[in-house]
Amino acid sequence: MDPKPRNYQRELEAIIASAKEKGQIPTLLLHSCCAPCSSYVMEYLTQHFSVTLYYYNPNIYPGEEYAKRIKEQENLVAAQPHCYPVTFLAGPYEPEEFFRSVKGHEKDREGGERCFICYELRLREAAKVAAAGGFDYFTTTLSISPLKNAAKLNEIGEKLGKEYGVAYLPSDFKKKGGYQRSVELSREYGLYRQNYCGCVYSREPLDTDGHL
Repeated sequence: MDPKPRNYQRELEAIIASAKEKGQIPTLLLHSCCAPCSSYVMEYLTQHFSVTLYYYNPNIYPGEEYAKRIKEQENLVAAQPHCYPVTFLAGPYEPEEFFRSVKGHEKDREGGERCFICYELRLREAAKVAAAGGFDYFTTTLSISPLKNAAKLNEIGEKLGKEYGVAYLPSDFKKKGGYQRSVELSREYGLYRQNYCGCVYSREPLDTDGHL
């Protein structure tokens, strides 16, 4: 008999409740995949955490697309009100790292092993930065997408958290209307909602509103 699936949202709420009870505002390094996905996640998490938004996405192709997305993210951080201020941290743009990591997986189906490798590439860098910066937690906005595997993201994040000695914040941000709220916020702020995940292998539009 398969074990009951974990409820990552409930686990996150328990961590928030515990910190609140202790009067703590934990520090969080939040990896961001794009401005639309981070919109709701920042709105939600900045009520409970001191957030540094970390933009590290070497998968994005081409370079012009990367420049457009990172600028959109910076603009949103500046425009969106938050309960606790958000610090923006831009990681290096290293497309060669992505191509090296997924070599041999170029023809994998979207959402398959190539994507899992990409998850780990980005989360590993976030874990390194979080550990070096002494953050209480790190996590990613990626789970807000209905097309991203939240269980796999949490599995990878927790593994890397143990490896680098920093706690991974369990999450499935699409829950409780999170994805829909991100759509609303994207309209409110006029955000560019890209029609492919980011890498050269995912450039076919995958959903009706033009966003992954």
